[in-house]
Amino acid sequence: MIAPLAVSMGEPAGIGGEITLKAWRENRENIPCFFVIDCPHRLAHLANRLGWTVPICPITAPQEAHDVFPDALPVLEHPVTAVEPGQLSKHSAKSVISSIERAVELCLKGEASAVVTNPIHKHNLHNAGFGFPGHTEFLAELAGIQTPPIMMLACEELRVVPITVHVSLQQAIAELTTNLIVEKCVITAKALQERAGIDHPRLALAGLNPHAGENGDMGHEEIDIITPAVEKLQEMGINAFGPLPPDTMFHEAARKTYDVAMCMYHDQALIPIKTIAFDLGVNVTLGLPFIRTSPDHGTALNIAGTGTASATSLCAALKMAGDMAHRQLQKQNT
Repeated sequence: MIAPLAVSMGEPAGIGGEITLKAWRENRENIPCFFVIDCPHRLAHLANRLGWTVPICPITAPQEAHDVFPDALPVLEHPVTAVEPGQLSKHSAKSVISSIERAVELCLKGEASAVVTNPIHKHNLHNAGFGFPGHTEFLAELAGIQTPPIMMLACEELRVVPITVHVSLQQAIAELTTNLIVEKCVITAKALQERAGIDHPRLALAGLNPHAGENGDMGHEEIDIITPAVEKLQEMGINAFGPLPPDTMFHEAARKTYDVAMCMYHDQALIPIKTIAFDLGVNVTLGLPFIRTSPDHGTALNIAGTGTASATSLCAALKMAGDMAHRQLQKQNT
């Protein structure tokens, strides 16, 4: 049996609390055992406000979650300033940050098998002095790793990795290098082997320009940057191919030819997966010494506190984290 999953509280003014309640209330028999690092009284009050019967059980250690989970939502007590749904407060930022820190600490100790993060409100954290662009960079700092981790978005039909992420398109093109592509492909291939159970992952590299540059008629990045990366990866024994025309590599038949699409910029990766599985996409961070998944959506302040937020993506993130933890444990034991 794997250790329970650690779920961070996320932005308390957003939908994190209610989708956590809903995930346990509606899907506890179909998702791995988890505990949430949050305030039990806050969650009990939120459940009462929504008219939901969700027994809340405070726990003092992660291992207690297994006994509790069938009958109540296990909550590892964590202080948080009371906030109204939809109303941001900088006073809650410290609790949001320390909830993530605690989840990572427990995972590194082996007391939790994965970290599943509820959505944070980056601007609110930045206003309170948070010095990281988002979860991914903060998790890397907590893990003490130098190589930047990688964001992979995944659903049953598709996995995508953006080589460049939260930068302008102009900056993405400027940052794109053969070495950057190779580095991210190597980390992705290793993660798919160790945590997704794919012994020989197939990496399809997207082109940057229309028609993958049309042999240089529509841009030279494919010839100068991407093709050399493919060749280096193949020399390393990684099953990489491309560059492929981005407009034809995401239809159903094409998706069956690879295990992950390595995309050159943010929207090239996220548009297809959010079109295919808007409510089922999971954000997975690769390159960390622990498993981390997250729902692929934000804090949804506009509907917070109404009970209408879908827990589908959180449930998918919990299931994926549990599957990855099981596969990793099996691989370690073989």
